[in-house]
Amino acid sequence: MSLSVQFLSLLAMIGTGIGAGVFMDLIGTGIDATGRRSIIRKYGVFLEVIGWIIVGCASFYILFLVRDGAWRMYDPVAQICGMLLYASIFHRPFRFFGRLFNMLILKPIVFVIVLIYKVIRQIFRIIFRVLMFLLKPFFYLYDKIYESLFKNSEK
Repeated sequence: MSLSVQFLSLLAMIGTGIGAGVFMDLIGTGIDATGRRSIIRKYGVFLEVIGWIIVGCASFYILFLVRDGAWRMYDPVAQICGMLLYASIFHRPFRFFGRLFNMLILKPIVFVIVLIYKVIRQIFRIIFRVLMFLLKPFFYLYDKIYESLFKNSEK
């Protein structure tokens, strides 16, 4: 195995460590954002175990692409270095871009969906009120006829 392949695999394992840090931080942030009685918080440990399994499978896939799945002793060290690199350097920029994505992309989409829902609901309310206004004389007549029929039968 050439030195360039070993260096590439080392960089790939550091990259998977950074990716693992991002993914596990995402899971932890998502679990922390839920309410205390949420089912997500209740099964948070289970979700983290599934996250670690997914990270492990993704790391092996990267290792398989780079080095045909050959595992070296420095691979776990490189992944731990990648996680520490994420925690020390990339944590704040990733959080910043996450908040930026949330404010510039997700919140406007949610706003538009909620706005469309409220407009449609208001249109249905107006239609219902107009129908009720138009049908009010018929309801009045029905009540009078119904009342007169049952008053006659009671006597």
